[in-house]
Amino acid sequence: MKVLLINGSPRKSGNCARLLTEAQKVFETEGIEVVRYDIGAKDIRGCMACGGCAKKGSCVVGDDVPMLAEVLASADGMIVASPVYYASPNGSVVSLLDRLFMSANCDLRMKVGASFAVARRAGTVASFDVLNKYYTINQMPIASGRYWNNGFGRAPGEVEGDEEGIQNARFVARNMLFLMRSIALGKEKYGLPEAEAVTRTNFIR
Repeated sequence: MKVLLINGSPRKSGNCARLLTEAQKVFETEGIEVVRYDIGAKDIRGCMACGGCAKKGSCVVGDDVPMLAEVLASADGMIVASPVYYASPNGSVVSLLDRLFMSANCDLRMKVGASFAVARRAGTVASFDVLNKYYTINQMPIASGRYWNNGFGRAPGEVEGDEEGIQNARFVARNMLFLMRSIALGKEKYGLPEAEAVTRTNFIR
């Protein structure tokens, strides 16, 4: 089994990275392959709504999104961690996720998703909600913890003082592992849920 971990922070060794590392320890202890990606200072452009991905089968912008789409296609789950900027995830991670989920040329159903939001003080719940919506629109179950997946700290390393947040990262990883294994067994016995052609309703014509 494989999981994709995306650190949406410009700090490769910051507080988001710390929560992901805590989850990663759980996965690696259980023999799960982990692919980790740091946005760091990369220039991640937003979606241009060009429609190129529909024609090509992958995002036409020349950065790491097509590579991540290939990883996601073969993964059983993913976790995204983002710092909170103005009560929402930072722009780089939103740009990456917009394009990743728009262009991913694979069946995302029943891949397990989870997210972490890290802030000095407030905005984590709103950011957590934004990140989880990428999963819910794609029929991806969400792995929960024993609290909302928040981490608190501003300077790198301050999240270490949030013992509950660190512990919760382990809860999330264990629950995610259970879901991935259970879904694999379910797919083997029953297959994926029946798919229908998508019906779209426009509110204004």
